[in-house]
Order: sequence, then structure tokens, then C-alpha cells
Amino acid sequence: MTNKRLTLHYLGLAGAMALGAVLRFWHLDLKPLWMDEVITAIFSLGKSYHDLPLNLVFSLDRIQEIFTFKSGVSCNQIAENIATQSTHPPLFFCGMYSWLGLMFPLGPEWVTKLRSLPALFGVGAIAAIYSLNRLAFSRVSGIIAAFFMAVSPFAVYLSQEARHYTMPMLLITLALLGLMQIQRDIFERSRLRVGVWVLWAIINSIGLYVHYFFALAFIAEIATLLVLIYWGKTKILNKGQIWLALIISVSGVVISFIPWLLVIFSHFQRSETNWLPPPNHIAPFYQTLLSWVLMVIALPVENQPWTIAIICGFLMLIFAVWAGYQIFKGLKILWSQYTTSLATLTLLSFTIFVLLQFFAIVYFLGKDITVVPRYSFVYYPSFCALLAASITKNYQSSVISQQSSIKFILIGFISSIFVVSNLVFQKPFQPEQVAQNMNLEPSVPLMLVVSYSSYQDVALGLSFALALEQLRNQPTVGKFPIPNENLKINNTTDKYTSFNSAINLDNFAVLQRYPDLSTFWKKFSELSPPTTSQLNLWIVAPGLRKRDYPPQVALAGQIACTINPKQYYRIGVPYQLYRCTNVGLQ
Repeated sequence: MTNKRLTLHYLGLAGAMALGAVLRFWHLDLKPLWMDEVITAIFSLGKSYHDLPLNLVFSLDRIQEIFTFKSGVSCNQIAENIATQSTHPPLFFCGMYSWLGLMFPLGPEWVTKLRSLPALFGVGAIAAIYSLNRLAFSRVSGIIAAFFMAVSPFAVYLSQEARHYTMPMLLITLALLGLMQIQRDIFERSRLRVGVWVLWAIINSIGLYVHYFFALAFIAEIATLLVLIYWGKTKILNKGQIWLALIISVSGVVISFIPWLLVIFSHFQRSETNWLPPPNHIAPFYQTLLSWVLMVIALPVENQPWTIAIICGFLMLIFAVWAGYQIFKGLKILWSQYTTSLATLTLLSFTIFVLLQFFAIVYFLGKDITVVPRYSFVYYPSFCALLAASITKNYQSSVISQQSSIKFILIGFISSIFVVSNLVFQKPFQPEQVAQNMNLEPSVPLMLVVSYSSYQDVALGLSFALALEQLRNQPTVGKFPIPNENLKINNTTDKYTSFNSAINLDNFAVLQRYPDLSTFWKKFSELSPPTTSQLNLWIVAPGLRKRDYPPQVALAGQIACTINPKQYYRIGVPYQLYRCTNVGLQ
């Protein structure tokens, strides 16, 4: 390439990364934290569930003080908290803790800062996918892949989640880059480079400590290497050396993960892993197709009027059919050309092996992970790489190819605007909608009581309380009150005396219901009496049916609260309104 073309090339890459960064960091605090993000916040701030005020009543306007940074916590302590109270590997949370420590004090923008590291990993993945496609196909394909990932509504959505999705997605892309380099070394140069194999093994070792689903990618990488060795059995030299390098590399990755193996077995047995539904016949297949569609186009269909939902759904279907046809034609060309067939085989094999493992989990383990589009992050890098390469190769005319690429980029950009505006990929359990329903009478004091049998229920209740507190006390959307960074929260009743004596009349409580619901009602009846004559009491009870809510409950053992049958909602979990009257204060 000439200097001018080279300059334009790298300007294009810079433009893709800049566009991706803008989309990922735009409105980071607009959407409310949902259950999983609350879990991230708790562990990433150096805390555990033992630091939370459980089975106590405290003022709703002090809930922000729970989400303060706890200094002096080691990664070993975070790993111990994760091992006993969650179901994830520890590395992401250790990284998040260090990241938030650099930003201490967190101040009013703590939600933005919490989500900023995943967004940064999302930007890094753009550079990684460029490198992958440049090595596998061409420089032009690398630029197109970078733009596709930059504007992908799926990638933008994951990047704005305070969760460990973009970090493993970045690592999977880098692992595929290493795999592609290994493939080229074997077939094009008939050599082995120890450094490449070592880096590939290190990336996979790190990935296993970031997300358990990274194991699916690692297995798919190994299976792909086996396919390549078999496919090129008459074309490669030093097959014994290849097998030795593979065995040593895989063994090194497995050995590096041995310290966490016992924790994995305990995590798989926890109740928090049982929330996925069993498969519904062939539903996993069309749910997988829907995940593919959402990687390139996502228009508002969630909680929209039927007219808008139908129009947007129809437009998505038309575009998906057109895009599928273009991709299929491009893949045929990639497969047929000698210069791209091996790279295409590598990425296709990886994608297929991941999908096979997905369906094995669905139909053999009875856990339908395809209902959750975000889990597709495991094979999204290979999907994006093949998408860009197929569009680049689909047309003989570079002008037509550019026009087709621009269509994809434009549709993706529009879709990403909907994502960052909270019209697409809305948060599960919709905390903002729950808060709006509960705030039906802003002038009447309110109390939110959540029953819990697992720590996930605690996090769910906190997500509702955060959204409700924002709505009750802060009229500015997307902004949060400044938490007291110096407050130390311990698991003792004395430390929470100030909560119970707060001037604010809105309160919140999370009460245990283990071993059964009677425990919850007993603890509920022992709560401190409200200091107001009227109270709207909302009870969130995961697992409870509408008919299971009693017509009357006794708050503080003396104040009768009557159910309001018209104010029952179910949005993943049920919540019911009771109207309470304290006759003694009237």
C-alpha cells in the first residue's frame, strides 16, 4: 500500500474505534442497574452480602451508601467472596475493584464508572477484530469488521453492561487471532513458533478465570485445531511437533485452572444456576437465529405499541433475510478461493463447535441458554469476522461491496442509537418500570419489602430500591445522589440505627424466607412500626403466586395492611401493593 492509502487505512480504523467508543460511553448511566449489575457492584466495590443490612429496615434515601468503595481489599478476599456467595470466576471482579480504586472517590457518577471498564473492553474488542480479519483475510476486511463491531447493537449492548461479557469477548477474539496465526504458521510456513503457542495458552488461561463460558470457546478452539490437522493431513509437515505443542499448551491451560476446580463443582450445585428453563421443542433453534439477527439489527419491539412492534419486527425480518442471502453468497466465495478457504474453515469450525456445545447444554442438561441472547458473546467474534469477510468478498465490484457494507453499518448505527436510548435490549426485570408502578402516589410514604431465599433475590431487591429511590428523590433522569464515601457498613444492627431513625419516610427491607415463607412473614411482623399514619406497602416475593398473597398482613405486629387487588404486577417476579393505616398516628 502507498503511504497515502496506508494513512487512509489507519484513519478508517481510528474512525471505527472512535465511533465504537462514542456509542459505548454514551448514556452509560441512563439505564438503571439490574440484578446482575448490582451483583457486580457489590463484589467490585470490595464488599460481600455480609456487608449488607439484611433483615432490617432502613431509609430508602440512604441506599446509595451501600454502594461505596471499601478500600484495602485484596484479590484473594474478593475471590473468597465470589467462591462462597456467587457463581463466577474471580478475575473480572478483581479487575473491576482495581479500576474503581483508581477512580476513588466515586462520587455521583458511580454508575458510569462501574460500567466504564466493560465499555473500554468493548472498544478494545474492535481493535482485536480488526487484527483478526486483517490476518485471516485482508486489510479491507479488517476495517469492515472493525466498523461492524463498532456499530453492532449486540456489541454495544454488552459493552454498556456492568458485567463480564466484553472482557471474555475481547479475550476470545485474541485467542482466535492466536489460533489463526498458528494455522498460518502450520500450513503456509510449515513451522511452529513457541511464542505464539505460549501466548495462545496464556490468553485461554486468563479467559477461564473471567467467565465459565470461556471453556466453551477453549474446547471449540481445540476441536478446530483437530479439524485443521485432519483436513490438512497430507499438506503439513512435522505433525508430531504439532501434536506435542497442542498437548503441552492444552495441559498448561488445564493445570493453571486446577486451583479453581473445586469451586466450580460447588458453583454448579448452587440454586442460582437453576434459573434457566428447560428447552421447548425446537425453540432453541429459532432463538439462536434471533440472536444472530440482533447482532446486526435491533429495532424497538420491547414494550412498544403493537403497531410499532409489528412494523419494526417486519423491517427486522426483511433485513435479516436480505443480510442472510448476502452472507451466504459471500461465504461460498470465501470457501471456494484458495487464499481464504482455510481461514473460513477455521472460523466456521469454531462457530459450529460452540453452537454444538450450546445445544448439548440445552438438550442434554435441560438448560436453555439460547433464551438469553447475551450468552452468544462466546461465538460473536467469529460471527462478526465471517460477516465482514463475506460482505467484502460478495461482490466483484468494490463500489457495490462498499455500498453493501455501508448499509450494514448504517443499520447497525441506527440500532445502536436505540440501544443507548433504552429502547432496545431493555434491562431484565425492568427496574425503572417497577419503580414507576410503585410510585403511583408520590405524596404517600412508601415501604418496599423484598423476601429472599438466595443472594440473587437480595440483588434484585436492591435494583428495585435503587430505581425507586432515584424516582422518589431525584427528578433528573440518569443521575444519582452523592453517596457518602466514608460510611462504613458492617453486618451489625447497631450500625444501622441511623437508618431506622431517618427523617425520610420511605423505607426498604430485605427479609429472609428460608426455610419457607412462614419465616418471611414472621420477620415481617417484627419490623419496627412506621412513623406515618398512611403507608403504601409493596411486597416483592419471588416464587409467590397472586393467590398466595394474604388479604391482610400485620406490619410491626400491630398495624393492619389491606391488599389492593388492582395493584398486583408480575414482571419476572410478583409484587403486590398493601395499604396500611396507623390509627394511633391519625
